[in-house]
Amino acid sequence: MGRKTIVTCAVTGNITSRAHHPKLPITPEEIATAAVEAHKQGAAIIHLHARDPVTGRGSMEVQLFKEITEQIRDSGCEAILNFSTGEGGRFVPDENDPRRASEGTTLTAPERRVAHVEALRPEVCTLDLNTMFSGTAVVINTPRNIEIMAQRIYAAGVIPELELFDSGDLHLAKHLQANGVLRAPGLFQLVLGVRFGAPANMSTLSYLVSQLPADAVWTAFGIGKAAFPMLASAWLLGGHVRVGFEDTVHIREGVLARDNAELVAKAIAIVENLGATIATASEARILLGLPPLR
Repeated sequence: MGRKTIVTCAVTGNITSRAHHPKLPITPEEIATAAVEAHKQGAAIIHLHARDPVTGRGSMEVQLFKEITEQIRDSGCEAILNFSTGEGGRFVPDENDPRRASEGTTLTAPERRVAHVEALRPEVCTLDLNTMFSGTAVVINTPRNIEIMAQRIYAAGVIPELELFDSGDLHLAKHLQANGVLRAPGLFQLVLGVRFGAPANMSTLSYLVSQLPADAVWTAFGIGKAAFPMLASAWLLGGHVRVGFEDTVHIREGVLARDNAELVAKAIAIVENLGATIATASEARILLGLPPLR
């Protein structure tokens, strides 16, 4: 048997749009259906964002996450649910007065960003450590806000998945672990290929992995055309893998994937051919130190 490998599927994200893929899941029902289908295909973890059903934009509304969660669980799906807390961190400066927020700003209090986690208590949620330029916005995650969010996430009995977009984020994570803000060794997600973040190549990924805390559990993924090369690289370096419409909408260059489940099927075929054994949701809970599904 090969090494047990957890496959995560990020079914919608908050940036991918219907302009990128006409079947991008947006409504709670569409997101839940995509999650169930991805799990049936072999994804043990489903990473969830909520979308405003009218505008299609990312949302922090607790009710939307509640509807998504209930529909997934009512279907009998036992996947580990991983809520995003990334929404609420973007600041778009006004062109004439950079101190003022312009259209597209979502920056809000850290307590607001984890309200859905506290209300619904998923098994895992993300905790972004990046402050970086993104599109026309600056993503802002100050150490103070990270500490507030971490305290509330832990108090809710949820494991934070630490999202790292560059080497500085990793150094910050280790600093916060040393100060007791974050628990060691930690669950990490390495993001490669975001513009002005860590480039999507084996050298960068190898460096990041070499700097992780001993015994940390980690996953890595690439954006766009780097999705499948970085997926294979992550497995070869000892990590778990992720795929989904948040990361890429293409099954191969120039060809749209039918759905998230097709991306999961290709991801599994790649790592199984390399020697992996795919972890079930129950096995993934053991690997992550989670109790059995409540």
